[in-house]
Amino acid sequence: MSETPPNLRLIRRSLYVLGGIMSLIAGLIGIVLPILPTTPFILLSAWCFARSSKSFHTWLITHPYFGEVISNWEKYRGMTKKNKKRAYCVVLLGAAFSLYTVPVIWVKLLLVPVFIAVLWNIYRMNTVAES
Repeated sequence: MSETPPNLRLIRRSLYVLGGIMSLIAGLIGIVLPILPTTPFILLSAWCFARSSKSFHTWLITHPYFGEVISNWEKYRGMTKKNKKRAYCVVLLGAAFSLYTVPVIWVKLLLVPVFIAVLWNIYRMNTVAES
């Protein structure tokens, strides 16, 4: 097999950094905008940074707010009981808000299984001991 050309590695690394920064921005916006989820974007940032920039990845996994969640996901593919409870609350609040504000009945009927699937996914996720 041939070695990846240096210019292709640079392009790939740059795209991962850009993707990591963009998903980090989306995650930060999601902190204040309830419709946009924070955690998936932060996990995507960690994944992108792990493939592109050791310093960005280290900064993110040692961050006082995001670090523990990312580390638990990377090591155990799970979350703490406390974070699971928070996730349940956010999903249920989002579901209640969505079902209340959406005027179309068939859209409401489509949202119910989506919220159930999200809650089920959180339930099935590994529970990590509090650190």
